[in-house]
Amino acid sequence: MEFDPSRDHLCLFSNRAQPKKKRKSRTAFTNHQIFELERRFLHQKYLSPADRDEIAQSLGLTNAQVITWFQNRRAKLKRDMEELKKDVETAKVTGHRAILSTFHDIGNGGKSMSSDIDS
Repeated sequence: MEFDPSRDHLCLFSNRAQPKKKRKSRTAFTNHQIFELERRFLHQKYLSPADRDEIAQSLGLTNAQVITWFQNRRAKLKRDMEELKKDVETAKVTGHRAILSTFHDIGNGGKSMSSDIDS
């Protein structure tokens, strides 16, 4: 068989070794498991191996599931905090505009700029 560069890219994928181990499907945590994980997360953002073993065993989860849940929860906390910071900054800017507008109205004897123009 002659080498054909236009078909060479097809060979890269057809000669694969055994396929990788199939990923585990997404875990559907029970309400009780989530409640307990959230309760622990409230007081402890990072777990020691002993704490992780204890939580996993008490909730019927694997260590990997507990590790992943805590990693994901810390990432969510970080996202939420960044969004909250943006909201606070937006509120500050909006609040400053409202305060400046109020002071401006007071300086004009309680009249708004539009009523000065109409006069």
